[in-house]
Amino acid sequence: MVGERGFSAGDLERVIRAGERVADEVEVYLAEGRSVSAELQRDRIDRAEESRSWGMGIRIITGERIGVSSTGDPGAWERCLRAAVDSAHLATPQEWKGLPGPAPLAGEAPCFDPAVDPSPDAAREILWRMREGVAAHPDASITSGSATLSRATLTLANSNGLERTAERTECGCSLEAICGQSTGSEFDQSPFRDIDPVRVGEQAGFLAVHSAGGEPVADGRYPVILSPVAVAQLLAYTVVPALSGRNVHAGRSRLAPLLSTRCMDPALVLRDDPFARGLGATSWDAEGVPTRRIDFVREGTLLAFAYDLKTAYRYGKETTGSAVRGGAGGSPSIGMHVLVLDGKRSDITRERALYVHDVVGAHTANPMSGDFSVECQNAAWMEGGTPGDPVRKAMIAGNFFDALSDLGGIGTDSRIVGNAIIPSLRLTNLQVIGA
Repeated sequence: MVGERGFSAGDLERVIRAGERVADEVEVYLAEGRSVSAELQRDRIDRAEESRSWGMGIRIITGERIGVSSTGDPGAWERCLRAAVDSAHLATPQEWKGLPGPAPLAGEAPCFDPAVDPSPDAAREILWRMREGVAAHPDASITSGSATLSRATLTLANSNGLERTAERTECGCSLEAICGQSTGSEFDQSPFRDIDPVRVGEQAGFLAVHSAGGEPVADGRYPVILSPVAVAQLLAYTVVPALSGRNVHAGRSRLAPLLSTRCMDPALVLRDDPFARGLGATSWDAEGVPTRRIDFVREGTLLAFAYDLKTAYRYGKETTGSAVRGGAGGSPSIGMHVLVLDGKRSDITRERALYVHDVVGAHTANPMSGDFSVECQNAAWMEGGTPGDPVRKAMIAGNFFDALSDLGGIGTDSRIVGNAIIPSLRLTNLQVIGA
């Protein structure tokens, strides 16, 4: 591989060989990318920028001590390697059984689309199409919007003869609209050039207009429908941390004692599917281990936890190929590739319920207990699939694990939200606090 910043396959080999002289094992992770972003301020394009990025992360293992370092300068790899060695001297020894070697992959992941063109013209086109969507609601006006397109090449190599390379693309847009004092926001994202900017603009405009003049709701317990966006946020701060093997063995997971028992609604399936059409799709994880589908919950029964190499070695388990990276810097950690919530689908909007498009404050949820209290965004009563009277300044509170154990249904919709593919959920009896 020859990178756009001039780092060649020979350069990568030199880093590996130099690492072998000072450590038992060495791993090199390279991330190179090109992206474009453009922004709307009200109804005009404020800017459009192209950028290129290059990063290297080095991880070394010596005497069962792990050291890491990173750099954004191709010419600084020797300093980066020395820093990784120095950090290993400060690390606590732990059980270690080696970096992975070459192994066959289970298949190709859908993570690259040649139609994704990171050019200013492509970004501007997305912005104009979002403007077209907002125009369907004349009472709404744009406050801000953005469009991004990117391509990246990821390379992972280690001293055990493993070398993997993948190309990735991403396309996304978002828009916020306003009507009086009411706002509405929407987004779309995909590894492919299949986003729908017109729908994004139309939905943001609709939410802004429809939410205007909302009425308060009386405190009480009501059926609540959470949109995929709201579900994904609460999952990320409650259930996802509980599935981490590190948290399980550290006593920080409510799900730790529930393996092989029913802990969620029998209609529910929760899995990490790295071959699904999502943003985190990948055929190998951040340590080069081949990925596979992991069924965490099937028919409501908890079947598995997620492990990376470090955690698996420490607790006598096998890695599940669940290592992820946020970039070239830092160590791999346990995460999800494409978290998919699925199950028996039905029309969950026929009977009256409070529909919540988004929530604020999901990060305050208690990851140990699952308790949450969040502010509703763009909430409205819904019946027969049609949004009804809007609701002003309401909060919902409860326990997300308990809510998932007795669902009122799983919606027929699904959408990409970050590294997840999520439908809407109907919760049967949630506490609603009016303003």
